[in-house]
Amino acid sequence: MAALKGTQSNDWLRRAMRCFDAAIAVAVSWLILLSMSHINYQEDDYFFLMLIGGLLLPAIGELLGLYQPWRGRSLFSMLGVYGLSWLATIVLLSLLLVATHNTQNFSRLWMGVSSLAVLTTGSLMRAALYIYLRNLRAQGKNRKRIVIIGRQANLERLANHLNAMVYAGYQLQSAYTDDDSDHFHKQLHTLAEESAFDRAFDEIWLTYPLSDGDKVRLVSANLINIPVSVRYFPDLSDIRLLNHRMAQVVGLYSLELNYSPLDSGPLRFIKNLEDRLLGGLLFIVFLPVMLLIAALVKWKMGGPVLFKQHRHGIDGKCFRIYKFRSMSVHKATNTQQACQNDPRITPLGAFLRRTSLDELPQLYNVLQGRMSLVGPRPHALDHNKYYQGVIQNYMQRHRVKPGMTGWAQINGYRGNTDTLEQMQKRVEYDLYYIDNWSLGFDLKILAMTISRGFINYQP
Repeated sequence: MAALKGTQSNDWLRRAMRCFDAAIAVAVSWLILLSMSHINYQEDDYFFLMLIGGLLLPAIGELLGLYQPWRGRSLFSMLGVYGLSWLATIVLLSLLLVATHNTQNFSRLWMGVSSLAVLTTGSLMRAALYIYLRNLRAQGKNRKRIVIIGRQANLERLANHLNAMVYAGYQLQSAYTDDDSDHFHKQLHTLAEESAFDRAFDEIWLTYPLSDGDKVRLVSANLINIPVSVRYFPDLSDIRLLNHRMAQVVGLYSLELNYSPLDSGPLRFIKNLEDRLLGGLLFIVFLPVMLLIAALVKWKMGGPVLFKQHRHGIDGKCFRIYKFRSMSVHKATNTQQACQNDPRITPLGAFLRRTSLDELPQLYNVLQGRMSLVGPRPHALDHNKYYQGVIQNYMQRHRVKPGMTGWAQINGYRGNTDTLEQMQKRVEYDLYYIDNWSLGFDLKILAMTISRGFINYQP
């Protein structure tokens, strides 16, 4: 009965959220319309457009997984999906107006303002509800009860993880240690018999090493009569995964060990669209600043304004990166990282490096499609050749486009790396970004770059 109530509660919440999104779209658009006294909205055209938009937003959100359970999902990931649903709705509505030759019947000011107001209001309301539910679960309410089954070491690891994330809303109800004894198999049989129609838990989690595949099949077969979700958490501690997914190839199921979300065509398209739109906007905004810096570099330092160097990009392919020159002209056979009181750095160059203004020409690399606004920072070619042999998984950074800013940079791992440990930490942050990429994560990094990413205390 408890499981049935949980399922009904989830279905009710999904229906409520769809109605909530539709109501927000219609109500906010209507309020914006009422505030614009110069618009004649006596006709039904405005009402029908708002109604179509209100119905279209939750329909697209359903296709994109917007109404999947929030439990365990990050806020930025959820807001990213909501923003994508909103963008797709705006695009489809625009295409509809163009196809029906009705664009002239509506105020473009109203369409623009109401679109942004719907996005802002919906995002803020979602964020508030997310924070409320998170606090509620941290207090021990609105939790899912979990039964875990597996090897002793795996059970301890999973239990510790659950205890450290109480706000996720999962509560450990009971645990069964698989020691291959007859007692364990009797416990499993009793659990299956007593929990078929009535149970005190909502999900079952299995945690075994990958080598115990046969045991996982046996245990899951014994639990087949319990109508709850059964999840398998393999012990992958000996394998470094950027991400993983199940894929069917030649009729067989495979686990892709270094899958990145950006290997998905639609998600890579979203990433490219983000770079083109935001990159183009930033290029226009900073163009006067770049022209001023170019004039100052030419005046104070002479010689070339731009520093050009080849770097490895996505899939290890070389491209030419652009920066404002910050050092005096010199020749070097190997790339030497800048250091404190480096005599090669000019006074103007020191200011540009400290404020990260020397990186602005890379916006052109973004518009070229060779870099991204967010991603692992590209290193010099000879540095890549060195570190790929001493840091495990180092070259996995090149599965995505390099970025102007990144998760490692805003967490303090930027500029000169004096020790191997510093580079290892930078790589860890880069791989975490690749593993957990989402549109919301990118927007979070860009927002954090404004507050902590521009000032560089490294040489």
